[in-house]
Amino acid sequence: MRTSRINPVYKAINKPLTILGAERRLFFSALILGGATFNLFGSLACGLLIFIALLIAAQRATRTDSQLLRILLNSSKFKKQYDPLKFHTPVVKVLPHA
Repeated sequence: MRTSRINPVYKAINKPLTILGAERRLFFSALILGGATFNLFGSLACGLLIFIALLIAAQRATRTDSQLLRILLNSSKFKKQYDPLKFHTPVVKVLPHA
């Protein structure tokens, strides 16, 4: 009879990699969009404002679910199971007893 083997799991392995409290990909997305806004409008204040707003949104998303970006990007690959906006009432006919 086999005995089960116990492997220790450390918390540090399961922690998401974050920068300033936001998941790395979300942080870099906020940074790129802030830089693009700076280049588009030529205003440092506007670029910083967009970056800070997106950073706050990324921090909230990371606190909610650290894998949110991966889930959103992969969601287009899967078939929709139920869409309440496409629901139609089925037609039911009641047949008389024979």
